Amino acid sequence: MKRGILGITGIILTGALVVGESTSTIYAAPIAGVSVATAAEAAAAGNGSPTAGVSLAVTDYLTRSNEEAAVAAAEAEEQVSENEAPVVESEYSDIAIAQVDNYVNVRSEPNTESEVLGKLYNNSAATILETTEDGWYRITSGSVTGYVKCEYVVAGDEELAKAVSTRYAKVTTTTLYVRTEPSTESSVLTMVPLEDDLVVLDESVPGWALVTTEEGEGYVSTDYVSLSTDFVQAESKEEEAARLAKEEAERLAAAAAAESARKKEAAQAAQDSGSSEASYSAPTSSNGQAVANYACQFVGNPYVYGGSSLTNGTDCSGFVMSVYAAFGIGLPHSSSALRGCGYEVSLSSAQPGDIVCYSGHVGIYVGNGTIVHASTPSSGITYSSVNYRSPICVRRIF
Repeated sequence: MKRGILGITGIILTGALVVGESTSTIYAAPIAGVSVATAAEAAAAGNGSPTAGVSLAVTDYLTRSNEEAAVAAAEAEEQVSENEAPVVESEYSDIAIAQVDNYVNVRSEPNTESEVLGKLYNNSAATILETTEDGWYRITSGSVTGYVKCEYVVAGDEELAKAVSTRYAKVTTTTLYVRTEPSTESSVLTMVPLEDDLVVLDESVPGWALVTTEEGEGYVSTDYVSLSTDFVQAESKEEEAARLAKEEAERLAAAAAAESARKKEAAQAAQDSGSSEASYSAPTSSNGQAVANYACQFVGNPYVYGGSSLTNGTDCSGFVMSVYAAFGIGLPHSSSALRGCGYEVSLSSAQPGDIVCYSGHVGIYVGNGTIVHASTPSSGITYSSVNYRSPICVRRIF
């Protein structure tokens, strides 16, 4: 009888090792055919049988393991919550902005005796690559990589970086609607052609950018523009030499074109005798003042989106293009492209004939703080203060 009982007990206790008659038991993983009772089942059994004892012991072990794991996880979570949130560096943390009267030299080595590689002009930006122990930054800006003295630049100033940079939205569709509100259901404020740039004022509304236009501030869908941040960057010695040579060549070309225009004045007048433009005076000299005088003749004529006729209708870039065409100068029919024509001068140095560029708009400076431009459909070609909006840049052709 005892042999039969021991046999049954051996089957039930498969995977368990019983040492003598002590209560110490070492458990292995359950094998197929042996079930592990839940705590409820063990309590229900409650008869002190070997099966109930094994089930209860395994259940206690698993319960303790789960409780210990839960406590450990809770402690870890509490520890993380007590730690400060990780500090995220500003995207401008490695940007250095030159703060000088004119420019700071970018040198090949961190000393004032080394070769000058280029110039970082006031309010121009560079990316800091490293800082030396003796007060120099190794920077890269445009095509120039070299060293500048730390004292001539301000590093990591987000507000300054934003102030000296311009955020642009370049139009990527044939005609972009600028709307009064950030919704396709709102009214259209104005239209802007492909590849024109608009200055971005705010991007807090998802999917929309608040921009400035000739008609005022409005919203454009970010699905139809390419957003970018523009900094003025360093100019290498080679780039400076090329720029100066280009400017001189453009001056000479403009003078030659104006001279040619004067010689052809009589023939042009005869050819245009049957047109509505015959009453307008042709260019008679080769300077910016002549450009301004010629442009002012068309004040009062209509604005037409996409147009380029000085008498029958033109838009802002078409107006500038057509005025300069009369002097034999070919310019693009694009306000953003005009920002790259000629050479830049400061607004305080603007002279008659200079092209004043705004967000999505251009005009011609005529002197005394005034521009002439093809403004809007309601105002046509008209005069405005040069500061009626914030100019982006001033370009000189003559």
